Amino acid sequence: MGEETENRPAPARRSWKRPGGRWPLAAVVLLVLAVALMLIGQFLRVPGLDVFGTDVKDRSSAAVLKSVQDLSRYEGAAGTYQVVVDLEHDARFLPDAIRGTRTLYVAIGSVASYVDFGRLGDDAVTVDADRTEATLRLPHARPADPALDPERSYAVSKQRGLLDRIGDLFSDNPASEQAVHVLAAQRIGDAARESDLTSRAERNTAAMLRELLRGLGFERVTVTFV
Repeated sequence: MGEETENRPAPARRSWKRPGGRWPLAAVVLLVLAVALMLIGQFLRVPGLDVFGTDVKDRSSAAVLKSVQDLSRYEGAAGTYQVVVDLEHDARFLPDAIRGTRTLYVAIGSVASYVDFGRLGDDAVTVDADRTEATLRLPHARPADPALDPERSYAVSKQRGLLDRIGDLFSDNPASEQAVHVLAAQRIGDAARESDLTSRAERNTAAMLRELLRGLGFERVTVTFV
């Protein structure tokens, strides 16, 4: 007998169709969302919106000695000052919300006051024949350049217009920070000149020289500033 074969219909194959239109749309949405979060974190300074995180790497090169200057001065006093700098830049015919910056900065720095011994003339020191009396004529003390303390100085707030914020995305705008630091140093220098820092430096310098010369055997030491 011949073999009988049964003709059965082949089972239907399941076809998995990938919804090609959904995945690109989801990728675009995620990209737009990530960019929006980055912009919000940049403009509003909202903590926790740094999506990608940041790593700090110090790639600075070694310090290079550019010049050496011999100093012949005695620092008789030093003062520490604090000043609040409120620096504002406005644009003509534009509101501050569009163009303009305002920075509130607390600066702390020190100023030393010194007497320059390198300016002494031949007649600056006179000694009597018995070497018991000495007279010193010194130049008046002067304040040194202010030195800002970057670890203790800080920005309280910084307001920027829309155009300035957009510009900061492409540039760090170092000139703006430099203007604040220069103004802070000027204000600290003015405060030092208006204080009694130089007179204190002269008193301390005179006391130091008296003790020094008395230790060398001089009984009377007169120090004047001219």
